Amino acid sequence: MDSAEYERRIAARFATFDQDGNGYISREDFSTAAAALCSAFGATARSEQGQALYIGAEAFWQGMAGIADRDGDQRITRDEFVGGAVKRLRDNPARFAEIARPFLHAVIGVAGGAADGTATPEEAGRALRALGVPDDIASGAAAALDADGDGRVTEDEIVTAFAQYFTVPE
Repeated sequence: MDSAEYERRIAARFATFDQDGNGYISREDFSTAAAALCSAFGATARSEQGQALYIGAEAFWQGMAGIADRDGDQRITRDEFVGGAVKRLRDNPARFAEIARPFLHAVIGVAGGAADGTATPEEAGRALRALGVPDDIASGAAAALDADGDGRVTEDEIVTAFAQYFTVPE
């Protein structure tokens, strides 16, 4: 992949996290994501599912900030994102997956509602759309999450796909 394509992909990943579009990733972006998911699935912030989303979002933020916020200002710039969250985790997608796991677990909990801790591809697509992913991309990505084709998306399938998407190889 040439450097222009790599930069384009990084910019897309950064924009996914920068929920408010202000040019940096902050704790508020993760709270915004949790609120959007609560709204999309009819959960309140005080409900068990809502609490899990906010706790997972905070854990995700803490993990990202610990890796990428080089100057400690509680904001991750695009350069910090590229230097920390992407380049440092590129060779260790499992580390990135573990940072994201509490939040993704909570997303499945609010989206799926199944006792077995899974969601349908349609529910996964709805969650992606709530996070600002365009409809056409959300539908395709959600369908691809069902790696074994059983009609259910598991936490491991989501965590693996998430890590692969965000740990962009050069």
